[in-house]
Amino acid sequence: MGRLEGKVAIVTGASSGMGAAITKRFAEEGANVIAIARRKEKLQGVIDEVTKKGGTAIAVSGDVSKEEDVKNAVKTAVDTFGKLDIVVNNAGSLDRVAPVGDLDDKTWE
Repeated sequence: MGRLEGKVAIVTGASSGMGAAITKRFAEEGANVIAIARRKEKLQGVIDEVTKKGGTAIAVSGDVSKEEDVKNAVKTAVDTFGKLDIVVNNAGSLDRVAPVGDLDDKTWE
C-alpha cells in the first residue's frame, strides 16, 4: 500500500518536468491523479506511462490561467473519484514582466 493510497490529487503543469514527475510518483504511491496541462499530446504520454505501470491518472487539457479550465479539473476529480484531497499548483503561468520580487500584488494576481 502506497503512502497516498485512496487520495485524489490534481497536478498542474503535468506534461513535463516536475509536474510529470509528481504525477508519476503520486500514482506510484496509490493516488488517483487528475493531470492538467496545455500540451495535450505530451500530457497523454505521461498518462500512458502511469497507466502502463498500473496507476490511475486522467488527462485534462487546460490552461490554469483560465478559471473555467481549473473548474473543469476539479469537477473531473469530484465527478470521477468523489473527492479532492491534494492540489499541486506546479504550472508556471506568470508572464516574464519583471523579477518576481519586484512584482506588485496587482501584477501577481
